[in-house]
Amino acid sequence: MNRKTSKPAGHNGPTKAFTVRTEGELLPFLREMLSHQGRNAVKSILARGQVSVDGRVETAYNLPLRPGQTVEVNMKKTAPPPRLFGLSIVYEDDDVIVVHKEAGLLSISAGQDGELTAYRQLMEHVRAQHPKNRIFIVHRLDRDTSGLMLFAKSESVQQTLQNNWRDMVKERVYVALVEGQVKQKEGVIESWLKENRAMKMYSSPRPGDGQHAVTRYKVLHTDRNFSLLEVRLETGRKNQIRVHMQDLGHPIVGDKKYGARSRAIGRLGLHARVLAFAHPVSGETMRFQTPVPSLFYKVFNSAE
Repeated sequence: MNRKTSKPAGHNGPTKAFTVRTEGELLPFLREMLSHQGRNAVKSILARGQVSVDGRVETAYNLPLRPGQTVEVNMKKTAPPPRLFGLSIVYEDDDVIVVHKEAGLLSISAGQDGELTAYRQLMEHVRAQHPKNRIFIVHRLDRDTSGLMLFAKSESVQQTLQNNWRDMVKERVYVALVEGQVKQKEGVIESWLKENRAMKMYSSPRPGDGQHAVTRYKVLHTDRNFSLLEVRLETGRKNQIRVHMQDLGHPIVGDKKYGARSRAIGRLGLHARVLAFAHPVSGETMRFQTPVPSLFYKVFNSAE
């Protein structure tokens, strides 16, 4: 059983402190300690940055707790954290943030001041917890690709992840909605990618000429007009899936740059569904998965 404790005299503000007695996660712990509050009220208290663990403000619902830690709750409502647009936090701890980015949001600025990006919003998010906090980009998703992204909360963690990316990333799975009926149920596409003067990637006809890229795919659903593929990356090159789908003869829906003619879903048909990696500090394997966007299935209903 976890235990409630009182604050020492002279502590400012209506703060309650609780000692963790058993392992668990932060939200269930708060619901037990604040049993007089409803679930949504407790979630709001957490989201507003009113909860700290061992003196550090925490907002992640699934933060693991260890016996002996002290959880403090400021019962006085504070200013709400910055609102996120086109972005939601899936997981956060002291070292990393995993987010779900919607299609249409840039990962990081392309050079325009004041542009809304995932990076800028997350920087505001961590600085709301402490003015000196920062985030560091580890990898990117194209503006029109949705799905899971990983950010670091220190430069050392960023460097660890980037320098050991191929070893630390255990799984990267996308789903791609492509034009036409893919006849082969699964396959591997391998090429060497280069970038032309128009900043468009392409597969070089000469082996060894460019960056080696390997993409594996499996057909999940198909008809005569469209195919939904599971795509696994063995290498992470710029626009790799988009180029390889064009090479396959089945460009991604909405991808005019790489040969698509269909705008059937009003966006690029590419979604980063699964991301699994070794935590850069603990070494624990972390795996996250998001649903396939429902839009990706609607074309089959309308086309048949």
